[in-house]
Amino acid sequence: MHLPRKEISAVAEFFCLSEYVRVNVAELPIPIDREQVARFCRERGIRKLSLFGSVLRPDFDPRHSDVDVLAEFEPGVLKSAGFRYFGYAEELAAIIGRKVDFCSRLHPLILARVRDQLFPLYERA
Repeated sequence: MHLPRKEISAVAEFFCLSEYVRVNVAELPIPIDREQVARFCRERGIRKLSLFGSVLRPDFDPRHSDVDVLAEFEPGVLKSAGFRYFGYAEELAAIIGRKVDFCSRLHPLILARVRDQLFPLYERA
């Protein structure tokens, strides 16, 4: 199937990485208290917490979109987290003020697609 040039251009623009990398915290479509996020991460052994997905794109809908986050934990922390891990999304949602999809691991194909789009919200020094 041959797509008209206009449709190819629209698809290329939608997936253009430049839409993701020019964002800073002040430009996010939602307010985020980085100090509260940092406290949340320190208390749970998260060494890096990154945003990805629609919150970094122009198509984010503040009324309906959730926030996708990827957490990287300190070595061995997840083994001791137990069932508390399943509450982290709700705890972070209370801080951010909207539903959170909390991930600590992504399928390799998805990770390859979003790796360059990850926006670090917290990173242990």
